[in-house]
Amino acid sequence: MMEKPAASEVPITSLLARRWSPRSVDRREVEPGKLRVLLEAARWAPSCFNDQPWHYLIFDHRDTAAREAARSCLVGGNAWALQAPVLLLSVARESFAHDGKPNRHGQHDVGLASENLVLQATDLGLVAHQMAGFDAAKARSLFQIPEGFTPMAMIVLGYPGRLEDLPPALQEREKAPRVRRPLEDWAFAGKWGNPFHP
Repeated sequence: MMEKPAASEVPITSLLARRWSPRSVDRREVEPGKLRVLLEAARWAPSCFNDQPWHYLIFDHRDTAAREAARSCLVGGNAWALQAPVLLLSVARESFAHDGKPNRHGQHDVGLASENLVLQATDLGLVAHQMAGFDAAKARSLFQIPEGFTPMAMIVLGYPGRLEDLPPALQEREKAPRVRRPLEDWAFAGKWGNPFHP
């Protein structure tokens, strides 16, 4: 796998530094046992009231028709993902299970579960790339996602592929350095806009 460790300003744990979102994915199928490990990692994410509002639809070689349906939901800019052996769709339940009241943290908690999943994928040597570029309304219809549940992200999963199998423009994006906004742009001390200086 092409490594692109984060050029962090201070040391961070290796697993976080190694996690990135490559587009080069091999067609080799991912073993069900590894999928189970990824879902177990997601299962142990924190959530408001321990409500665990996450749901995942898994599309792999065991149901090729469903996998093709999931691929049909991708937007054109994500055509690189069509060869991925596994797609997952994260879905957020929008109300609390214990009282039915709206859960404004549900989507946040699904994000936490998905981060656990992609970190576990990194640890297993797999590629995981979360995408907003899919037709959520089509996914809702195709996969019978009920009201009160929101499709959040399509996640590509697979083994690392070959960089040269991507179109030239995507090869350049893959090779580009990873960048993040500086701390003072988003971490504030005491009030909005007052940069935090550790």
